[in-house]
Amino acid sequence: MNSTINYYNNNAKEFCKGTLQADMSRCRNMFLKYMVPNGHILDAGCGSGRDSKEFKELGYEVTAFDASEEICRFAAEYLGQEVQCRRFEDVIEENCYDGIWASASLLHVAKKDLPEVLARLKRALKEDGILYASFKYGENEKMRGERSFSDFTEEQAKQLFFENGFEVLEFALTGDVREGRADEMWCNVVGRK
Repeated sequence: MNSTINYYNNNAKEFCKGTLQADMSRCRNMFLKYMVPNGHILDAGCGSGRDSKEFKELGYEVTAFDASEEICRFAAEYLGQEVQCRRFEDVIEENCYDGIWASASLLHVAKKDLPEVLARLKRALKEDGILYASFKYGENEKMRGERSFSDFTEEQAKQLFFENGFEVLEFALTGDVREGRADEMWCNVVGRK
């Protein structure tokens, strides 16, 4: 994980600028249709702050964090609010959020550590709270450059949610929305506590 965080610290500005314009509306809508209006969302691994900004503009209260200090700086400036620098293992809140948005962030957690992380996220959700997560499509854990990834197939992603106490509400296999990457596939899962 440290090499992944180092990558984001060293490439924060370029990475954030490269993801700001990515159209995540389909996945956001998939998540928001299960959310209570104007609820409290935790953007877990918020990256540039792109989705936090959209949620705020729709009237949601947003708490955002990322593990990279440099990305937190960029996102805080973009959002005009504090972005906490912490990791998933630092999530200790209980019964706090109506929804947790983990877009392209849990994919950096080793598969063996995901049950503990999901237990933390589940505790942080209110009763019937909603969790969205996305993973690159595949079956293995691998390094891509300096970053570690845990890839999932549709069945594996659904099973991950089910085994960790979430009701799977919706699943979608989507192409990467960034320019020139349409051949990369993503697993998107929405679950309820």
